[in-house]
Amino acid sequence: MRETRRLLNASKIPFKVTFKKTKENENPLLPPLQLYRAIMRAHRRLPFDQRSLGDMYVKAEFRAHKNIDNPLQIIGFLSSWQKYLQMVLQNTDQDWKKYHIPDNMLEKMSDDQIIQLHELMKGTKSLYDEDAEETNKL
Repeated sequence: MRETRRLLNASKIPFKVTFKKTKENENPLLPPLQLYRAIMRAHRRLPFDQRSLGDMYVKAEFRAHKNIDNPLQIIGFLSSWQKYLQMVLQNTDQDWKKYHIPDNMLEKMSDDQIIQLHELMKGTKSLYDEDAEETNKL
């Protein structure tokens, strides 16, 4: 540290540190409890079926990751849920129907994550199929 200061003082060029603004600097990670509450508040804007499914899923995921000690997993978990929160806040009902998971994201997923995603897809499809049957009966 002292050598660095000495070298900086000896140089004739003034040294100035500047930080570029990036998306991470603009949107720092929220603490887990604040993020959880913000997601639950954002779910209030969703239709009842989507809200109940989303609330159950968020609760289960946050409980499952409650005792994780690995900082990389914690940062990945929080940043993914923060992206989800931004998506919920920005999208309308029609935007959700257009959303697709990018192929590069699927390639990064483990087999367990793909199975979990498939189970979630089956659950949501069955939920909407039941709703469609009920409206057709009326």
